Amino acid sequence: MDTLDCIFSRHSVRKFKDKEVPDSDIHTILQAAMSGPSAVNCRPWQFLVTKRKDVLERMAKANGPYATPLTHAAFGVMVAGDLSKAYSNAPDYWQTDCSIAAQNMILAAQALGVGSVWLGTFPEQERVQALKEEFNLPENIVPHSLIAFGYPIDNDNHQRDLFESDKVHVDKW
Repeated sequence: MDTLDCIFSRHSVRKFKDKEVPDSDIHTILQAAMSGPSAVNCRPWQFLVTKRKDVLERMAKANGPYATPLTHAAFGVMVAGDLSKAYSNAPDYWQTDCSIAAQNMILAAQALGVGSVWLGTFPEQERVQALKEEFNLPENIVPHSLIAFGYPIDNDNHQRDLFESDKVHVDKW
């Protein structure tokens, strides 16, 4: 799929077919995550990946009611920041680095015909803490987001034009 087609046709998918995503595609999606830029190339991301329904249900429950798409996903990924790897001069950049990794995964999935939905975690401390406890994460690991992946039931890949000219300022505000 052409890059711009991929970007313009991407949409959140919350309902998935009962069909497994090949491990090779999961690897490609994770490879895309790790191909993104990060502050001073610190690469402070970590990924918890699961296909197991019981683990997907635990992720969803810990993250709250809006994370229910995970319970029907082919696989899910917890994107987390490793604070021990964060850029020391600007330690909060881990959040941006993890956001870029998450976006790259979503776009790679779209290019492979796999749907996804980003499920927010950070900075909601209740969600962060619940995931840390549920998965016994080390102190330096902070859950950033969850992403549910699978083949869409509704394979609507039409391009959307979401451009808003009133949000663009040229040369001055």
